[in-house]
Amino acid sequence: MKHLIAFLVIVLLVTTPSCKWLRKKGLIGKKKANTEEAMKLKLDSIRVADSVRKAQDRLLSLELARQDSIRNIEQAELNWRNSFPYNIIVGSFITPEYARSYAAEFSAQGYKTKIIKLEGTSFEMVSAEAHEKFSTAVARLKLFQDTVAYDAWLYINKK
Repeated sequence: MKHLIAFLVIVLLVTTPSCKWLRKKGLIGKKKANTEEAMKLKLDSIRVADSVRKAQDRLLSLELARQDSIRNIEQAELNWRNSFPYNIIVGSFITPEYARSYAAEFSAQGYKTKIIKLEGTSFEMVSAEAHEKFSTAVARLKLFQDTVAYDAWLYINKK
């Protein structure tokens, strides 16, 4: 009986091909390969999800920064309007390029120009000077009309 078992083991070893053949046929090692492949797929999906989440976080932070800068600009504009409600206007334009060009001309002459968008319309006004006090603004407007632009006028920002 011992010889029969030994003989069968020897026949089995001689007749069976290598481990590669057994793995190829899926008789051994298949379960381990499937779990490794599943783990790789799971890690890849986690990596992709993490990349998407990071990109969304970056986009959200950029959008928040953009909104914050817009709020800051609007607040600065409101502060300026409240501080300097009296403006000497030298031109009013529907076309923004004309307004920027006209403002550049007066800036070149040394004036602190500002383009003011007239709310409720598409007009943009070019302010050559802005003043805190009405009396100062009227005095400068008269001088401005006599020396620089005869058709200049005074615009008062509503608070």
